[in-house]
Amino acid sequence: MISEKKNLILRELEEGTGAAVSATEDFSGLRAGLRIWFSDFEVKHGPVAEMRAYGLRGHRVELTFGNFSGMVLDQIQRAQLEDIQLARALIKSIRPEVEVTIADQTLTDWTINSGAFRMTAKVRDQARPLEDSAIVATCRDVIVPMMAAMAELIGYDVIDDKPANEIAPYEGAILASTVKRRERNPRNRLLCIRLHGEKCIVCGVEPQHIYGEAGSIIEVHHLEPLATLTTPRPYDPETDLVPLCPNCHRAVHTRRPIPWGTDELRKMREELHG
Repeated sequence: MISEKKNLILRELEEGTGAAVSATEDFSGLRAGLRIWFSDFEVKHGPVAEMRAYGLRGHRVELTFGNFSGMVLDQIQRAQLEDIQLARALIKSIRPEVEVTIADQTLTDWTINSGAFRMTAKVRDQARPLEDSAIVATCRDVIVPMMAAMAELIGYDVIDDKPANEIAPYEGAILASTVKRRERNPRNRLLCIRLHGEKCIVCGVEPQHIYGEAGSIIEVHHLEPLATLTTPRPYDPETDLVPLCPNCHRAVHTRRPIPWGTDELRKMREELHG
């Protein structure tokens, strides 16, 4: 049963969304399933994803809101345009073979206006839907983008304990400051990879093909550095984010305050190596 894969599912969702996630078995339907929610909220106070078997060879995931989600819904309705764009892009990134529907709305301009919001995804044609590989695929391809989209709208962000412009007085010193650093947000990495793949756009290296399981080290680069923005602006993950291998990412940022452009770095490589 899917509920027996609880620990595997939680691990995949926490890694993919960057948020703490909880789950419990659900026996309310004909088939036992799993109810999944953000640990920061009780199950009745926020978005909940239910994962169940669908037919003999598939999974069904349905995202709804608990009966007492008023505060979270108010927060979502105050989301900035940038967060809305990212949330929609995450849902758009779900592979086309998965049937995704939103009650009474289209997938291009959906909004969450009330607790009646309902998003459903049906995954079909899985040879062995209860095997770990199939469970992981549904988590990564469907539940992660769904929950990550909700996290963007709610306002989850990653806290970095060390600002980039703060240097410890000596090696090993502990700095007590905290700064929000959107570029460290794992959901941005998720979007970048979904839209552009895991191949470095400068050198063409795809670390996962070289290092196997240890190769998930592709990095996300903002073409317009966040530090140079004089006023905040929404950004499009399809045009503003690109994947770079660690070497090229470090090379791009050797020029400050304006990093090298990816085209400039590619030209340098070509001049040196042909």
